[in-house]
Amino acid sequence: MTLQSDETVAAPGETASVFHRILLKLSGESLMGDREYGLDRETIDSVAEEIIEVQTTGVELALVVGAGNIYRGMAAAAEGMDRATADYAGMLATVLNALALQDALEDRGAHTRVLSALELKEVAEPYIRRRAIRHLEKGRIVIFAAGTGNPFFTTDTAAALRALEINADAILMAKHGTGGVYGKDPRLDPDAEFLPELTHLEAIERGLRVMDTTALSLCMDNDLPIYVFALEAGNISRVVGGERLGTIISTPAKEER
Repeated sequence: MTLQSDETVAAPGETASVFHRILLKLSGESLMGDREYGLDRETIDSVAEEIIEVQTTGVELALVVGAGNIYRGMAAAAEGMDRATADYAGMLATVLNALALQDALEDRGAHTRVLSALELKEVAEPYIRRRAIRHLEKGRIVIFAAGTGNPFFTTDTAAALRALEINADAILMAKHGTGGVYGKDPRLDPDAEFLPELTHLEAIERGLRVMDTTALSLCMDNDLPIYVFALEAGNISRVVGGERLGTIISTPAKEER
C-alpha cells in the first residue's frame, strides 16, 4: 500500500472542490448499514473510500460523527439515568465510531487524527483549535470526537461549533434514510413537501428537525451554510463538486444601505 506524504495536502483530483475546508457530519446510524445497532464494516469502508475520494479534490476535511448506532443519551435519560451521565456515555460512544472511521481511512492510505473533547490520551489527541487547523493544513483528515465535551449539547451543536472554530466554508450533513429536508417526516407522511432551500430561521421557526435549535442558531448567527443530503454512493463528492443535491440551509446576505 502506498501512503500519501504526511506533510503535504493531497494532490487535487480531476474534479475540483468548490470548498476550501468543510466539516462533514455523519450520524451514528449511517455506520450501521442494515443492522439494528452497532457498526457494519462494509458500510464504514464505503464511507471511508468516498471521504478519501473527496480529499483528493484538494478540500480540507474534518468529520464529526454521532453515536445513535451505539447509545442515545436522551433515551437513557428517559429511562431514569441522570441526564449528564447519559450524555457523557454518549460522548464516549462517539469515540468508538471515530476510531472505527480512523481505522478504515488509514487502511486506505489516509493520514488522520482523532481529536477528543474528553481526555483520552491513549487513543486520541486532546482537542486544541490551532492543532486541528494545523492538521488540516497538512492534509490530514481530522475526526472530532466526544462532542463538545459537555453534557446537554448534541453532536449537531458540536459540528456547528467545530466548523466555526476551524473556519469551515460549510457543514455537509450526510443523512441516513432521507434525501434532504421535508416539511414533515416523510416516513410518516408520504406526501411531505421536499424543501430544496430554506433559511436557518425558517428551519428553527418551523421546527424542522434537521439540526437542533442551538446548532441552527450558531450557524445562522455566523452565516454558515448547511448542505443536507442522502448518504449514498457518490453524493458527498457531488456536493463538494458544486452539484445541487438535497437541501441547502443558509441565511441571505444583508443588503447594504
